[in-house]
Amino acid sequence: MTDRWPPAPRRYVYATCGIVALSMLWYVAGLLVGAGPEILAYLPAPIASAVGAVAVAALLRKIPMDPAARQFWRLILVLEVCVALGRGIFCVQTFATYPAGPPAPLISMPLLLAGLLAAIVALCRVPLGRVDRADRWKQWLDRAVAFGGCITLFVFAVVAPLHHRPDPWSMGAVLMAGLTVVMSAIGICRVVSVPGGPVDRVAVRLVACSGLATAVYAMLNAQFGAGAATLGQAVVLPFGPLLIVLAVHRHWSAAGARTQRESWLPYLTVLAVDVPLVVTVFLPMHWPDRLVVVLAVAVTLLATARQFVAYRENRRLIRAQRESEERLRHDATHDALTGLPNRGLFRERLAAALGAEGATVVIVDLDDFRTVNESLGHEVGDDLLIAVAEELRATVGSAGLPARLGGDEFAVLVTDPEVCAEDLVARITTVLGGSLSRHRLLMHASAGIATAPAGTALDHVMRDADTALHAAKQRGKDNWVRFAAGMERPVHADAQLGAELRRGLDDGEFRVVYQPLVDLNRNLVTGVEALVRWAHPTRGMVSPADFIPVAERTGLIVPLGRFVLRETCRQAAAWLAEFGPEVVQKAGPNVSARQLHDPDFVDDVRAALADSGLPGEFLVLELTESAVLRGQQVSRALHELHGMGVRLALDDFGTGESSLSLLRAFPASIVKLDKSFVDGIELDEPGSPAAMARQAVARAVIQMAGALDLDTVAEGIENAEQAERLRQLGYSLGQGFHLAKPMSPEAVTRMLADQMPADQMPADQMPADQHHTAAA
Repeated sequence: MTDRWPPAPRRYVYATCGIVALSMLWYVAGLLVGAGPEILAYLPAPIASAVGAVAVAALLRKIPMDPAARQFWRLILVLEVCVALGRGIFCVQTFATYPAGPPAPLISMPLLLAGLLAAIVALCRVPLGRVDRADRWKQWLDRAVAFGGCITLFVFAVVAPLHHRPDPWSMGAVLMAGLTVVMSAIGICRVVSVPGGPVDRVAVRLVACSGLATAVYAMLNAQFGAGAATLGQAVVLPFGPLLIVLAVHRHWSAAGARTQRESWLPYLTVLAVDVPLVVTVFLPMHWPDRLVVVLAVAVTLLATARQFVAYRENRRLIRAQRESEERLRHDATHDALTGLPNRGLFRERLAAALGAEGATVVIVDLDDFRTVNESLGHEVGDDLLIAVAEELRATVGSAGLPARLGGDEFAVLVTDPEVCAEDLVARITTVLGGSLSRHRLLMHASAGIATAPAGTALDHVMRDADTALHAAKQRGKDNWVRFAAGMERPVHADAQLGAELRRGLDDGEFRVVYQPLVDLNRNLVTGVEALVRWAHPTRGMVSPADFIPVAERTGLIVPLGRFVLRETCRQAAAWLAEFGPEVVQKAGPNVSARQLHDPDFVDDVRAALADSGLPGEFLVLELTESAVLRGQQVSRALHELHGMGVRLALDDFGTGESSLSLLRAFPASIVKLDKSFVDGIELDEPGSPAAMARQAVARAVIQMAGALDLDTVAEGIENAEQAERLRQLGYSLGQGFHLAKPMSPEAVTRMLADQMPADQMPADQMPADQHHTAAA
């Protein structure tokens, strides 16, 4: 709103300042050389008040403002009009009775009193913003101190001298002087601390101080009698209208009250009231003097109370700030979930230890923690992490500093050379091997240990401990390894292989080969399992056993699996178009658990089928039991795929603990008997007890699959005897090196073409002599 206000005119300020300056010059000249009759001293005050009334009227007329502010300035206009009229009438009366002296102000007195009452009402009612309860108590104490100080000074400077004068003032004069002081006291105490409001803070203070001109005039008269009338009329009284005009200019120019600051006025008030207190001590004591002492003491007590409140609040704020700093410092150095020291604090303590006497670092990682999160939910996983932290803290005790590095990875810093790290790790793994948290979960942990002397680089020690942990993971779960020289080479090779894996995906170095599924009764290929191979430009053919685990750990299994899926669908659609559905009945790429957790996996399958044109029922996704047991998200994805017509095969069946229950909850269409139950199945005489024992699992699986209307595939068939035994047990489909090794798409195409009858073979696949016969 303020940007539309007209600029504040300076003419009112200039006019009032000119009146005050001329009046002061006239008085000084009169003292020096005699500049005219003393009656002229009564002219500046009413003229200046008239200018002040005009300035307030202009402000009300030209500036839009809040209703409360407008009411304030209207009351100030009443003040200036009444003062101008009252002092003007008094001036006229003085001129009429000159040189006899000024008459008693009987007519002007009511006008002056009315103006002062209007100003008091304005200052009492001006809104100064809202404050909270604590600040309100401070504000009222500040106001009480200021008001008490003003009244004390008034009693000391005016009431006491008037009491001792042989010619005391009239009751009206005393009342006017008292109201002037009350007006100033109320104004000053009201604006001790202004948090905000519709009237500018400085303007309110200027209006409040304008009454001090009359108070000073009364004090001069009380101290020096009528001889001070000329000084008061010519020099002191015009300052009241000048402060009003300055307040108008301030409000006109400002945009409103400023931010509240700490008030210094109570302390100045205490200093001010000490002056009359000290002076009074050395004077004869009368009842006004005693009143001064009492009031001064009261003001001092109020200021003391105010200081005590401020002191208590400052202590509370300092205590709160310290607590906040401690909390922030703790939050910055401790894990929010478990309360253990975090990675930053752990590294800080490790750096200090390596700078002194050396240290041992133990890194503990929970085995298969991701399975808990994915199958039971993150809330259960968080409870488990909290329980692990509690057990770790209790087990380590004073032997070291336990910390959570992140995720399911914890660490222990051991600086005492008397502590055996291996014993400590053994206790930790034993405790973590029990049931944990309120869910009574059974967990295992792997650990890596690294010891370094003083002066070793911090990152070097942490890298050694990580390397030892990686070696422990490779040796199996629930294991720990101490770092030894040379142990880092396989880890570095693993990291380098991961980088090359990313590049190989970008450069198209991966190929898909296919291992046929053979009908054991007819010895015909009816489907294929898709397998990925890496033709590395310098390493040659890299074994899947080497790069698949790396792809799993780095997350590259997702784009790699997407490539295999799309290529399998494309090739299967081509074979289907070429040889028909009787020859190519299923094409099965392997799917990892990481892929199933990818939120885009179902969309990837849908897109691969749509782009290739392959019907969903010809695609078979081969899943391991560990991949299926991964929570609700995986279950929803599998049922959605089943609803699309995609068939699901449970690979390595019979090796897990929950395979039988899976057949009821998992929408499987095919079970693949694991190779471990095929190995040696042909060794014993048919029908012998030994043969029955070897065939027990294979026989149970085929019977159960038949009861549940599931297809079965026997994996890992290495010779004809195994194939025959399995066929006798009821297995109609088999897979293994005896039947067919993984081969290129071109080799599979030739195999499919060779097994087709000549009358069904496409013309471009027939031998030349048969092609001519068919053409004839």
